[in-house]
Amino acid sequence: MKAIIGRKIGMTQIFDEAGRMVPVTVITAGTCHVVQKKTVARDGYDAIQVGFESIREKVTTRPRRGHFAKANLGPMRFLREFRGQSDLEVGAEIKADIFEPGTRIDVVGTSKGRGFQGVVKRHGFSGGPATHGSKTGRIPGSIGNSADPARVVKGTKLPGQMGNSRVTIRNLTVVGTDAEQNLLWVKGAVPGARNSLVILREAGRKQ
Repeated sequence: MKAIIGRKIGMTQIFDEAGRMVPVTVITAGTCHVVQKKTVARDGYDAIQVGFESIREKVTTRPRRGHFAKANLGPMRFLREFRGQSDLEVGAEIKADIFEPGTRIDVVGTSKGRGFQGVVKRHGFSGGPATHGSKTGRIPGSIGNSADPARVVKGTKLPGQMGNSRVTIRNLTVVGTDAEQNLLWVKGAVPGARNSLVILREAGRKQ
């Protein structure tokens, strides 16, 4: 099980050996450290807890300071747990070169928040006629029957909060790595705005 935490820098393009243009997302991944290792015998399951981005002690709570001190590490801004067996021990460094070019990975991020949106933008509804005195505009229209079932069915597409949710993009390909600068080039788009937190892990459902 391989995984790392990083931040999305943005998108660009590179050219492969055949001269074809490849759109890529640049991610600064690591350096991360293993803060805790869980085992089946002690915790009931195998996992490693990974920390990312060092911060000052004064902005960290006392319990978290003690948690990091057990691993002989300084306080970190983010903690994430990755289930599965791992050869890494507490205190080990995880850098961008954990993934080799050509590796398939899943990328988890938080999509851009769009706020409260109507059904045209949120669900792609076409809206009503735009001429001849129509008053429907961009409203959703009928959302249920009056007598039976006399209610709105669960799952009906309606206006509401759009975006700002956890999104996983599966089976993206690592195009290149730079261990010195902790950079990863991932083929295709990755969820989230620039500088947002992303999690990269080995693909769970390989194509």
